[in-house]
Amino acid sequence: MNFTNISDRINQSPPVEFGTVFNNSVELFKKVWLQGFITLVLTFVSILPFYLLIYLPMIAMGISDPNTFDQHELPPAFAGIMSLIAPISSIGVMTIGICLNAAFLRICRKYDLNESGKDDYFYFFTKAYLIKALILSLIMIGLSLLGLLACGLGIIYLMVPMSLFPAFFAFDKELSALEIVKAGFALGNKNWLMIFLLVLVAGLVSQLGVILCLIGVLFTAMFSKIPIYFIYKDAVGISMDV
Repeated sequence: MNFTNISDRINQSPPVEFGTVFNNSVELFKKVWLQGFITLVLTFVSILPFYLLIYLPMIAMGISDPNTFDQHELPPAFAGIMSLIAPISSIGVMTIGICLNAAFLRICRKYDLNESGKDDYFYFFTKAYLIKALILSLIMIGLSLLGLLACGLGIIYLMVPMSLFPAFFAFDKELSALEIVKAGFALGNKNWLMIFLLVLVAGLVSQLGVILCLIGVLFTAMFSKIPIYFIYKDAVGISMDV
């Protein structure tokens, strides 16, 4: 579908129902909890090099001069390197996060609709999708900075539309990164309060795994992503060609 068709569907869609989305999410989670765990582990493994990249200059400088960090101020060269590497690492982490999150939503569709095929966690790790994810990451970082300028209140507002971006990324390959942002805001603004409550409650429920010796949270964390799938499905519909 193109952006015009999606916009029409969003405008004509019924309001999001908290109980229906939450109950459907619980039932689907029973089928995809293992896939959610695998997605989370793959996310940790994939973003690890970016975090190592941040600390690499620190390690190198510490090896070359052990007394470097005895000073109260960071050396100008080190501060300059860190200010350059940190944004690059953040963009890389967010890009990978978008692709793996979208892949998980795609897997959710498979189990929800009883489709055949393998669980392809790296489906969106192709050049075209990675470039789009990179652009989307830059836009999200820019929006987050604007939200912070509004005394942090803007972040609370932005968390709703931005939480919907991976769904449009996953199921609407015709959309550009900017159109994904517009669609996310259109659907998010129409049902802001209900989506906010769903994201908040699902996030709290996803942390219940902490009760199971802390490690259980690895198996429940991805529950927070499932309501987004049903919010998108009920408003836009799920295409079978992605």
